[in-house]
Amino acid sequence: MNPAIGFGAQPRASYAVQPSESRGRLYPEASSPTRTDYQRDRDRIIHSSAFRRLKYKTQVFLYHEGDLFRTRLTHTIEVAQIARSIARALSADEDLAEALALSHDVGHTPFGHAGERALDSLMKPYGGFDHNAQSLRVVTSLELRYAEFDGLNLSWETLEGLVKHNGPVTDREGNGVGRYQESGVPWGIRTYAEQQDLMLWSYASIEAQAAAIADDIAYNSHDIDDGLRAGLIHLDQLREVPLVGEAYREVSEKYPKLDETRTVHEIVRRLITRMVEDVIKTSMDNLARIKPQSTADVRAAGETIVRFSDAMAKAEAGLKAFLFGNVYREKHVMRVMHNAEQVLKDLFEAYFEKPESMPLEWQSDLDGCAETVLARRVADYVAGMTDRFAILEHRRLFDVTPDLR
Repeated sequence: MNPAIGFGAQPRASYAVQPSESRGRLYPEASSPTRTDYQRDRDRIIHSSAFRRLKYKTQVFLYHEGDLFRTRLTHTIEVAQIARSIARALSADEDLAEALALSHDVGHTPFGHAGERALDSLMKPYGGFDHNAQSLRVVTSLELRYAEFDGLNLSWETLEGLVKHNGPVTDREGNGVGRYQESGVPWGIRTYAEQQDLMLWSYASIEAQAAAIADDIAYNSHDIDDGLRAGLIHLDQLREVPLVGEAYREVSEKYPKLDETRTVHEIVRRLITRMVEDVIKTSMDNLARIKPQSTADVRAAGETIVRFSDAMAKAEAGLKAFLFGNVYREKHVMRVMHNAEQVLKDLFEAYFEKPESMPLEWQSDLDGCAETVLARRVADYVAGMTDRFAILEHRRLFDVTPDLR
């Protein structure tokens, strides 16, 4: 038994992941005397290079458009806080939920989803690119910190949750499902599954489900805040927006003379509270109905347990539609994202044509290698860049760099 189980232990329900029953790590290690496996995973993620680089990776707006806009790092910290709150309310393992929240974006490219679109298009002949699969690749292969293995050697439960937090990846026959039904299982997930069975066909733990919905809550709420700061949306527009309008009216009635800055914060905090409380109530109702007695029961439930109520899900979809139309697809943002895609396309093609343009450690073992190997190496290198480093590299390699403002 892990001697750390009693160290800062929290009450856990029978359906929660139990640290004492972990399936272990790909490379066996001695237990820590002061930390559970999931606390140890969390700490390894926080100390990783990929986690630090999130500070200079885009959430929605580019890093140099203002210090107050959220980056992947600030978003990740917000997700972790919400995930812990939900896990605590459900008597699940808070540390595992936090570890999953902290690691969920470490595979993201520079320039947000624009970078992912660019790399996926470039990598189509070589297996494609998927940020979720890249997160798995980062923590199992690309982080080079330890003497005895590549990656962070995280526990099975953390890797499983990282891959499946949005639901099963395959059916029992190994065919892609959900977002992977048409594109197939991403190369990074498929190849890792040859080393370690992550039960891609099942649902993930309660903790992973908590981290997944915490991600939705965080970006829905805070992208409203960032959209207002950027001037892409205005307070008066929020009155008719699902969820937000109700919070706005409540704040306006209670504090009719409140300045705009505080009004926005009051709206956002109410928005988060409403969604979190809805998730907790709905999840408790689902747990009472399904009656899982173990984590195995959660994985075999055939449905996501930690989720919004039907009414909240409908309202949340309306909020997302508003954000897509007025923030994510706003013409200025789209122009900048188009230019960002071009930066990554240029970098990929330059390194693919001349691998010697990459640092020495990224050139090793490439002589005479297959195009697929070279392409994946270049994609790994480019995906790991921060926004500002990608721009600096483009300026080094090209005479003209697109405007990203």
